[in-house]
Amino acid sequence: MSAFDDLLAFQRQIEALSSVAERLGWDQETVMPRGAVEQRAEEMAAMEAVLHERRTDPRIGEWLDRAEAEDDEDARILELIGRDYRRASRIPSRLATELARQTSLAQGIWADARAKDAPEDFLPVLNDILMLKREEAAALADGGDLYDALLDDYEPGTTQAEIAALFDAMRPRLVALREDVLGAAHQPEPLTGHFPLKTQMRLARTCATAFGYDWTCGRLDIAVHPFSSGRWQDSRITTRVVESDPFNCLYSTIHEVGHSSYELGIDSDHAFTPLGRGVSMGVHESQSRIYENQLGRSRAFTGWLYQRMSDAFGGLSVSDADAFYETANRVTPGFIRTEADEIQYNLHIMLRFDLERDLISGRLDVEDLVEAWNARFLKDFGVAVDRPANGVLQDVHWAVGLFGYFPTYALGNVYAGCLHAALRAAVPDLDEALARGEADPAVEWLRENLQRHGGLYPPRELLQRATGAEISEKPLLDYLEDKFSAIYRL
Repeated sequence: MSAFDDLLAFQRQIEALSSVAERLGWDQETVMPRGAVEQRAEEMAAMEAVLHERRTDPRIGEWLDRAEAEDDEDARILELIGRDYRRASRIPSRLATELARQTSLAQGIWADARAKDAPEDFLPVLNDILMLKREEAAALADGGDLYDALLDDYEPGTTQAEIAALFDAMRPRLVALREDVLGAAHQPEPLTGHFPLKTQMRLARTCATAFGYDWTCGRLDIAVHPFSSGRWQDSRITTRVVESDPFNCLYSTIHEVGHSSYELGIDSDHAFTPLGRGVSMGVHESQSRIYENQLGRSRAFTGWLYQRMSDAFGGLSVSDADAFYETANRVTPGFIRTEADEIQYNLHIMLRFDLERDLISGRLDVEDLVEAWNARFLKDFGVAVDRPANGVLQDVHWAVGLFGYFPTYALGNVYAGCLHAALRAAVPDLDEALARGEADPAVEWLRENLQRHGGLYPPRELLQRATGAEISEKPLLDYLEDKFSAIYRL
């Protein structure tokens, strides 16, 4: 066997073990007994120790030195393995193992603190995780910027300066649109009533099916914080249920189907290689956000959904499909990021981006985080946070060490705006299918132009190949202004 073949065989085992570790995480957040938290933390730490040892095996470096690429695909595989090897080699085994242990423990502590509105129960463990993440960032940065080193895990090649410039360009138009919408004379009515859990879950499955979710390779469960998990032939989704708000469940489900469809849509030849996963979290979020918003909240699809919900719940408080479309896109100054409308969602991300940068740099201490969050939220949204579960405790990301992840949600929205413009140009009769509850034309276009490639191309190159244009925030902002100006009759 050649050096390239030896390296690929070794990498295949790393990818398989990583998938097993991911499944342990899925189990912990869905069906694991609550009393098993400490045991699971040790299991996750043990898995990470094995994975770290393999990811830093000196033979990888030797194979990389001797391996020869026969084509561009081979060259990209070598590039990605080399990148992972260099990053893993900078992190001590002790640190990698302890991070796995502490973040596994923290998930349960966060969930309990959130349920009890008790940030004081969570902040000490968050401080422990922050110290570990600063140490990891310092090892990866090698003298460079700490936050950039963490961000590179989720959006390779992007810096916080680029993210900040993007947010500065987006904020004025978003804030102006929000002010116009909230001040408009016409305001859509809210959806009211009681919506039982079992009925919501049946409808969630119906929506997932409408978006092409492959039930032979996945499943739907309930979690505190919705997520998707897995790849290749096993990609699972979760949602959450609030019996007064079915949109929470339905659109969380559609969002996670977007993530899962990306993983299941990757060319099967890339399985168990670095090409067999989403190339970045920004690209990943582009799939979840375009499924959820540009497609799932479109007038065409909400018309279909209105009838399904009316039948399932024995009627709705809104009068007809047009009113339902407006209700599904209603803009309100709410606390929760995952429930935010399309206009305000990115403002939630900007808040988190600034706070976590300050945490990593040391400009903000964990003990001051609740006060800093509440002050920033009041400044940005004009509403005082009523309780910690609606504030600093609402997201699981920091509990599991995902510093640098949040800005990829906004990047995903920008990417989705570009993809949506290209999709509409390529599939002019898309609304006819969506009105029948059939997202197949959109799903197939996204799979052909983006999803199937997996990690074959860097994020920006992949998006430019799919859209035929440079990446810009303009398509997203134009779409939002057109859509909400019509809904609010501006």
